[in-house]
Amino acid sequence: MCRIKNQFKCLMLFVMLFICSTVFAQIDREALVTRHTVIVKKIDSLSSLSVGNGRFAFTVDATGLQSFPDRYAKGVPLGTQSQWGWGSYKNESKFNITEAYKYYDQYGRKVPYTVQLNTPLRAKEATNYFRQNVHRLQLGNIGFDLIKKNGQLAKANDIKNINQSLNPWTGEIKSSFTLEGIPVEVTTVGHQDLDLISASISSPLIAAGRLKIRVRYPVATGEWADVGNNWSNSSKHHSQLVAQSADGGVIKRQIDSAVYYTSFSWKGKAHLTEKQVHYFTITPNKASRQFSFSCLFSQQRSTQAVPSFALSQQNSQEQWKAFWMSGAAVDFSGSTDKRAFELERRIILSEYLTKVQCSGDFPPQETGLTYNSWFGKPHLEMHWWHGVHFALWGRPELLNRSTDWYFKVADKAKKIAQIQGFDGLRWQKMTDNKGNESPSSIGAMLIWQQPHFITFAELEYRAQTDEKVLQKYKDLVFKTADFMASFAHFDAAKGCYVLGPGLIPAQERFKAETTFNPTYELAYWEWGLKTAQEWRLRLGLPRNPKWDEVVTKLSPLPVQNGVYLATESAPDSYTNPEYKTDHPSVLGAFGMLPETKLLDKATMRKTFDLVWKDWSWNDTWGWDFPMTAMTATRLGMPDKAIDALLMPVQTNTYLINGHNYQDDRLRIYLPGNGGLLTAVALMCAGWDGNNTTNPGFPKDGTWKVQWEGFKKMM
Repeated sequence: MCRIKNQFKCLMLFVMLFICSTVFAQIDREALVTRHTVIVKKIDSLSSLSVGNGRFAFTVDATGLQSFPDRYAKGVPLGTQSQWGWGSYKNESKFNITEAYKYYDQYGRKVPYTVQLNTPLRAKEATNYFRQNVHRLQLGNIGFDLIKKNGQLAKANDIKNINQSLNPWTGEIKSSFTLEGIPVEVTTVGHQDLDLISASISSPLIAAGRLKIRVRYPVATGEWADVGNNWSNSSKHHSQLVAQSADGGVIKRQIDSAVYYTSFSWKGKAHLTEKQVHYFTITPNKASRQFSFSCLFSQQRSTQAVPSFALSQQNSQEQWKAFWMSGAAVDFSGSTDKRAFELERRIILSEYLTKVQCSGDFPPQETGLTYNSWFGKPHLEMHWWHGVHFALWGRPELLNRSTDWYFKVADKAKKIAQIQGFDGLRWQKMTDNKGNESPSSIGAMLIWQQPHFITFAELEYRAQTDEKVLQKYKDLVFKTADFMASFAHFDAAKGCYVLGPGLIPAQERFKAETTFNPTYELAYWEWGLKTAQEWRLRLGLPRNPKWDEVVTKLSPLPVQNGVYLATESAPDSYTNPEYKTDHPSVLGAFGMLPETKLLDKATMRKTFDLVWKDWSWNDTWGWDFPMTAMTATRLGMPDKAIDALLMPVQTNTYLINGHNYQDDRLRIYLPGNGGLLTAVALMCAGWDGNNTTNPGFPKDGTWKVQWEGFKKMM
């Protein structure tokens, strides 16, 4: 009997080891990541590369630093941004946010919304002020001054023989080029714990006195975009060299309402001097062909030594390896579908970019920490696309950083709800680190960001299944649900709760004054309220009767001719050309969301087929393609899921550096990258109740999908 027991134990141990090795040790992660090393061979404004840590990012051109910012300004700009770097112009006209209010009639009540007004003049100026302020700052431009034989500064066209690579495994950018036949080699890294970049340079140009490190400070544009090359208005900001030593120096900056410091250290002899206003140079000693330096940006003057290049490089290598060895991975090697390698490339580079650009302590802006869009402000409806994938890829801590920000701004969300006459918390749309709501012609009327917090909290609970998570987030979950329940209006004639009028759905093509019952938002309301109710039950609390009433009597998803309408108020959802543009968010009701009681899958299948055939795909956004892929996956159409992810449409373009390109205005669009990763997680691991292996990939033998570490979606 003992022998049998021992044999059984050995068998079970073997099975467990086999399962672990199969599930968690299948993939050579270094090989997977490094085969998507980015290679750049020319000056190309759309091929700039970034290092960073989620809280700070630094983007470089083909020289490995930010030598030619004007050349890259209309591409992927050479930005230096942090999560703390904000400034604000003085409010000399004493504008008040109430001057941006517009009152909408909602069932006999006049409800104020913070919108973008054009008249009268005072209201327009107030609106513009609060849209512009606060604005995210470009902290500084760190590049080369490369000097030609004739004494003139080199221009971009003078740089030849470019060979640059970004190794995502180590976070290192290696750049080599020549100037007038003389070679330059540069290695650039970003520290993973500090707002710091380091570079090592090797070149005969150093010994010739023809290579210097340039430190130049731009002024904020105060415009929708800020790409970090505004050299005008030098009197509007101040740059002062406040410390100098044999191996470093400190520059104090004051711009708008912000004060911060740039601290340098270097190895070898050099001196830091002010060349002209806001323009400094580090000149290495001519005795060597080697030079390395580090540059730290900080809100307070650092009292600690600035880490050397060697320490920063070690930090980058170790922590990037730890990142790649954590969480999930998926490998398509062996697939015969010609699109497999490109999809894998997009995945790896999206993981890198979202870690660099989106994993900080605040919701990110849509262009991350590279350049400003919407004045640098995050949009909370996009937080889902920026962050959900972290949890599904087994890295929930990277989402939790910014989820905790909601505690800091809950008082302002409560104030918005109170002013509008609703219960609970109404989460902001276009906002800033402190939770101020910015005026927006569309944003203030959106509602689909409201249940997002419940999604984030639920993802953290699923990752830990710990009552501590329930206790931590319960108040915000419940107050979010309170707003959702109070926003729904009971229509006595119909006998059901209605969403709107007084809203704009995720498909931003509809007027707030007349729009009601959008399909996606109805489904999200049901899921959000039910999930909040589940939190009460997990905590041993009684059900909230109001939430139950709204869920039970919520309007059905609007159907016409056997398909779901975008919104009940638009029976011409598929005949009006305008309504077949922008986000096909009707698909989100069974893609982003699981099957709810309101949903009929056969109707959604017909809706999907109609959208697939008739939508104006050239007028969409980057996250529309992964959303469509998720719906196709849940509907059992893996061929369409792959086709959606790789649809040949401009807004589904992924540049050589991995960025999702939209148009001349939005050259990078991180919700597309995050959406791609979310879709892939669903396509691999499925969702609660799904038993199909790799449900988002065709079963015709053309796709070989090997993955580990994914979490199921709801």
